[in-house]
Amino acid sequence: MITSKKLIDIENKYGAHNYKPLDVVLTKGSGIWVEDVEGKKYMDFLAAYSAVNQGHCHPRLVKVLHEQSARLALTSRAFRNDQLPLLAKELCELTGFEMMLPMNSGAEAVETAIKAARKWGYTVKGVEKNKAEIIVCDGNFHGRTITIISFSSEEQYRDGFGPLTPGFTMIPYGDIESLKKAINENTVAFLVEPIQGESGVVLPKEGFLREAAETCKQNNVLLIADEIQSGLGRTGMLFAYEHENVKPDMVIIGKALSGGMYPVSAVISSREVLGVFNPGDHGSTYGGNPVACAVAREALTIILDEKLIERSAELGKYLIGELRKIDSPHVDFYRGKGLWIGIVLTKAAGGARRFCEALQERGILAKETHENVIRIAPPLVITKEEIDQALVTIKAVLTQN
Repeated sequence: MITSKKLIDIENKYGAHNYKPLDVVLTKGSGIWVEDVEGKKYMDFLAAYSAVNQGHCHPRLVKVLHEQSARLALTSRAFRNDQLPLLAKELCELTGFEMMLPMNSGAEAVETAIKAARKWGYTVKGVEKNKAEIIVCDGNFHGRTITIISFSSEEQYRDGFGPLTPGFTMIPYGDIESLKKAINENTVAFLVEPIQGESGVVLPKEGFLREAAETCKQNNVLLIADEIQSGLGRTGMLFAYEHENVKPDMVIIGKALSGGMYPVSAVISSREVLGVFNPGDHGSTYGGNPVACAVAREALTIILDEKLIERSAELGKYLIGELRKIDSPHVDFYRGKGLWIGIVLTKAAGGARRFCEALQERGILAKETHENVIRIAPPLVITKEEIDQALVTIKAVLTQN
């Protein structure tokens, strides 16, 4: 048997060093449990950044993936396939939007939304050519392409990758007055995460998204919600924006849209917005392929059939309540919504990495973000008994020196 150490050495030698993963080499997964090459089992408390809301290797997803890939895997969009129309219909009926445009990765879907917003601005709103502006928020994370990092506030994400794409204005996250001031005649959209994931599960003050929606509507500006991490049940609602009882003009989804089985993403919006695309304007060879669509259809059905949204709401409330009972000198505070929680450590705690490594040693996999936050996001299929089991370990790690 090849060992974890040997595999890590191979990866370090031949793989680009653009990640700093925990040194655990996984080979199996089922539900919330994963197993390394030595056979040690762990609770996954990251869920591939919310991609495996339905749990690892859900049997229904494995079955659909196998059956569809054995029947027809790829046609490109040069031809039609029998799965894309059904996904489009089911997704629109579920979410209340009129049209969808399928892509592969989350970043591709964000790029799609940006292109749609800009073209809508020129063809519908009447913005002067090449003058369109999109407002974004400080602390955002929408992906890693050149255009997307161009409006990141994280210096490392931009450093060494210029020249960067113009056309973006940044405001403080959750600041409605700054949003109002930033809007001008060239503003076509406001792109926002209802809850910021990469920043450490950061929630804006209550009412911000609702006020932002009203402001955008008053100024004929598109509200674009990036729900790639926060959507599809993670926060205890189908989408995080529903906590504010608003409906954005465009929504970007990915990750759990396939339950972690396959890269699938999509933009959903109105006919007015997505209708600006003409044949040849935008596309993807793999976007909307039969395997992706079949898997996504089943992934959505599982969320509904297994009541994962309701489970996230109920168990998330329980988990954060129990975490707040832990008296730890290292914890500043806890924040989150549903089964998506940030454990914010004090500056004196020595960073979140060492706590994630300690959790790994004790059989729980979580990941640090922004140095001092432990992000907690288990698959939504987790049980209360498994949460109780994990809490014993988390308490032991958070109360250690």
